[in-house]
Amino acid sequence: MAFLDPAQAKLVRRSFNGPAHIRGAAGTGKTVVGLHRAAYLARATGGRVLFTTYISTLPKVLESLLERLAPDMVGRVDFLGVHAFATRLLKERGIAFRAPGREARLAFDDAWNAIRASSPLRSSRFSRSYWEDEISHVIKGRALTRFDEYADLARIGRKHALPLETRQAVWDLYEAYARGLRERRAHDWEDIVLLARDAVRALPLERYDAVIVDEAQDLSCAMVALVHQLVGDRTDGLTLIGDGQQTIYPGGYTLDEVGIDLSGRGVVLDVNHRNTAEILEFAKEMVADDQFVDIEGVDGVGDALSDVSRSGAAPTMTRFASRADHDRAMLDRLTEVLRLVGTGHGDVGILTATNRQANDVMEALGSAGIPTVSLQQYAGRSSDAVRVGTVKRAKGLEFKQVLLAHVDPRLLDAAPADPSETERERRERGRRELYVGMTRARDGLWVGVRSGATRSR
Repeated sequence: MAFLDPAQAKLVRRSFNGPAHIRGAAGTGKTVVGLHRAAYLARATGGRVLFTTYISTLPKVLESLLERLAPDMVGRVDFLGVHAFATRLLKERGIAFRAPGREARLAFDDAWNAIRASSPLRSSRFSRSYWEDEISHVIKGRALTRFDEYADLARIGRKHALPLETRQAVWDLYEAYARGLRERRAHDWEDIVLLARDAVRALPLERYDAVIVDEAQDLSCAMVALVHQLVGDRTDGLTLIGDGQQTIYPGGYTLDEVGIDLSGRGVVLDVNHRNTAEILEFAKEMVADDQFVDIEGVDGVGDALSDVSRSGAAPTMTRFASRADHDRAMLDRLTEVLRLVGTGHGDVGILTATNRQANDVMEALGSAGIPTVSLQQYAGRSSDAVRVGTVKRAKGLEFKQVLLAHVDPRLLDAAPADPSETERERRERGRRELYVGMTRARDGLWVGVRSGATRSR
């Protein structure tokens, strides 16, 4: 993962006279460029650098990698997830908050249960979770404070247009939820980010000379506004790294909304150093017709073109009628790849859609005497244990061999003729997530599709 080609090495040292955006398809080395750039900027400025991302477990993995790449810079680069950074800032400033949890969930329960049966939010085409996402990712994620802002908003990343009446109902639900949070003196994670943003706006934090944001497409507007405020538009201050095709959360944003002007400081990486041609072509089928908007406001369809230099075995996808059949085949595949020269347990990642499925996999491997480590605890240290976790936890990582387990067959079957809006967005995000999981594989890919497997497990 530490290898740099000449173009990447040049990009690491390139100076930008303002915020910059590095994008590219899966496997083009975006994360490793960001890691090397963090070390380079820390050394060049003599100051401190913040490396942040949405995924809470990735920072400790990258910190471990930096210890091997540039041990002299370890104390000068802070690796923190956005939520961890916001929480630390509030504690340092003595700003009172309540860690998100049960009280926030109860506040939303109360607000939802108070909705009348005649409300457009009760439509069978939408689920409760759709509206929860609308509030957390669209309204609070964009830090909207007035209904007129929401009424006129282009809801990037959400496929269904909402009429004014429905938007008013959503806003009423949001206000009821906000009242419930205040009454319970509770906060959700969006509140934590907004509190931190306001704290830095009121009193600038002069700690960092540069900020690197990995998987920037997964952040909200409010999160990007927070990290932007740390360094402003100074030279080499903010580097955003990401790929709109790999967005796996509802909603979206453009940099214009945050007030960030790239002015030509966008760079594209187009050489895939990770996947074989066979794996990449297989994965591309998941997103062939997928439409998305990149954070630069550029419309995209399908996987971006990238050059691939390696060839290998074709991926394997098999359907199973039962969990027992699936797990037997999964163990057989694991045994098979471990016989390959140079492949140990630590070179294999078994990825799932949900935490419960990941626990099922760890239980099956444990019963077979196979050592495992959960990606929730994985800190980038070498160990002879199979890595097991969700695709979300695997973002930014790669493995010689990937096994995608308990895949929901509905994501691979033909789309229903008239799906609900909730199902349509869920299917698109689910297939995008499969694409992300598949492109974690360097040399081999196995996909186990199980009847009865669902993403809600």
